[in-house]
Amino acid sequence: MAMLVPIVELLAGAALVLMTLRDVFDTVVVPGGSRTSLHVARRLLRVMLPLWRWLRPGKGISTTFAPVLLVASFVTWAMLMVLGFGMMCDALGDRFDPPVRSLFEAIYLAGSSMVTLGPSNTVALGAGRWVILAAGFCGLGAITLAVTYLLEIQSSVSRRDVGIYKLNTSAGDPPSALTLLETYAVLGCEGEVPAILGQTRDWCTTVRQSHASHPSLIYFRSTGTGAGWPAALGALLDLSLIVSRLIDEDHWRGPSLLLRAEGLRMSAELARLSRLEPAEDEASEEDVAEVRRRLGDAGYRLREDVDVSAMLRERRTNMACVKAMADHLGKPCAPFLPPPSAA
Repeated sequence: MAMLVPIVELLAGAALVLMTLRDVFDTVVVPGGSRTSLHVARRLLRVMLPLWRWLRPGKGISTTFAPVLLVASFVTWAMLMVLGFGMMCDALGDRFDPPVRSLFEAIYLAGSSMVTLGPSNTVALGAGRWVILAAGFCGLGAITLAVTYLLEIQSSVSRRDVGIYKLNTSAGDPPSALTLLETYAVLGCEGEVPAILGQTRDWCTTVRQSHASHPSLIYFRSTGTGAGWPAALGALLDLSLIVSRLIDEDHWRGPSLLLRAEGLRMSAELARLSRLEPAEDEASEEDVAEVRRRLGDAGYRLREDVDVSAMLRERRTNMACVKAMADHLGKPCAPFLPPPSAA
């Protein structure tokens, strides 16, 4: 029985290390997030998000939340690996000189090896050498992955925020499709709307790919982006809706429908990753009539046969996941009818 305990401890430690490495690999390297049983990043999010909101009632998620979550994930992974290697060293205590006599001593030995400090005055013998060597390799690999992942996160956030900055310049903050169209009409560049539809469709594709591959990006926000990416996405879906339903420009319709398809895919996929239920939209027939009037005043050629009920149903579909994400992040959604002063 006494011989069985070290074997069980050795196997349990090895299993913990392998599960942690798999979780790190699936979360950081493999697109789509962790699919293993540990789900460290996801579990930390479930614990930290309610706590963060409790500490900051009514203020939404700050710019520091996502970086803290990311660092906490790497710290947790490191601690789990140290514990796993510590259990293995404890099970092989007689393979060290002087022998390892306690789990705490073994954890220190494993931790110092993982951070490449070396095992101090302890000399590893036999199988203990391979445990120490594996701990060093895993520590070096974890540091490398952390640096690489941080660079990837920074690049993805930068690409997303560039689109938000550009949109806010012409569409206000929170951005609105109607404000954007009125701004372009005032500047006399209505003919650039089709190009905007194509560019923003590319933005939706880029953000969907990066944020679905690394779901922690959903919670990253930069100073100066205002209402953030959910409001930007909502404004783009409203732009598609208004162009396809209200503005009588046939060659604009195709790009607007393609933008809507990509925007819906983005909102649905990111809401699914966050496990959110669709939210209700509050637009009314009076809002549609006012949007139509303001577009006419701006000089756009309008369609005569507008199915207002169908338009409102489409907007409810468009905004269901977008508004859920905005509420989840504590940010405003894109207004369908902004005040005239915002134009």
